[in-house]
Amino acid sequence: MERPFVIGIVAVSGGGKTTIIDELKGRLNSSKTLYFDDYSFEGEVDDFYEWTKDGADYNVWNLEPLKVDIEKLLKETDLEYILLDYPFAYKNEQIRPYIDFLIFIDTSLDIAMARRFLRDYRDASTKIICADLEQYLNGSRIAYIEMLRTIRPNSDFIVNGTLPITKVVDQIIEKLMNL
Repeated sequence: MERPFVIGIVAVSGGGKTTIIDELKGRLNSSKTLYFDDYSFEGEVDDFYEWTKDGADYNVWNLEPLKVDIEKLLKETDLEYILLDYPFAYKNEQIRPYIDFLIFIDTSLDIAMARRFLRDYRDASTKIICADLEQYLNGSRIAYIEMLRTIRPNSDFIVNGTLPITKVVDQIIEKLMNL
């Protein structure tokens, strides 16, 4: 019996990972999802600016809880796909061996930010929104650039994240069927 096929989905925050994974789950037979943001990790980085300036070592994150859940799902005999919302592509040594195919949703930073603000700050005060924008400009933007510089080219398939969701998912499914 073959094990489930693990598909990693990568994008910057606001790039469309969750939306695309949810749509894929509805269209792929017997699939389950794991979302990186559902976990708390040892070694988790608090200051992305410093982490990026120091070389962006993806292995400082201890991703053992995610690894354990992937291993559990890999043992499910009736499962065909594991959809993994995961930001590190093949860069973390703990998770790299489990990923069969990695998709990067290429969404421009301005569109990703607009989506993030519509998602996270719909009812927020101007003060909170301005504070987040300052944090982005003064530090976290460098981590987004790092992702575009190192994660994007480290992916197996790059899809345009500005296309309508159905078109993105159609392209992904077509690519998967041709593997």
